[in-house]
Amino acid sequence: MTAIARIHQRITDAVPEWPLALLLRVGIAAPFFLSGRTKVDGVLTLSPSTQYLFAEEYHVPLLAPDVAAYMATYAEHALPILLVLGLLTRPAAIGLLLMTAVIQVFIIPTGWPTHLLWAGPLIYLIARGPGAASLDRVLKLD
Repeated sequence: MTAIARIHQRITDAVPEWPLALLLRVGIAAPFFLSGRTKVDGVLTLSPSTQYLFAEEYHVPLLAPDVAAYMATYAEHALPILLVLGLLTRPAAIGLLLMTAVIQVFIIPTGWPTHLLWAGPLIYLIARGPGAASLDRVLKLD
């Protein structure tokens, strides 16, 4: 084993996975939750500007604009909360990854650099799970 490989192995052995998973869960939850908050007035009342955007600007196929607006808004609130809690982490991450794909393909095709930054943590969480500091682990769901 080379010296660099030994150093890498020592670092890998010294850093537990749970802080990384927690950081990724909180970090990726933030932009989605904050985006969801811009779509509502009050707690969860869809704002007129959100209704306008989904009716006139965002053309999501197979969904009526009002259905797409409510689905996106509620998903941007619920799924990040689940990620932060580490509850149903993999399904929540899959949901946000699918949302990212829809945004990339149908809403902001030029946004791929940002969407790749979102996809990375989501794919990690789907593949590796939420880590030890999660309700999934406490409830033995992972």
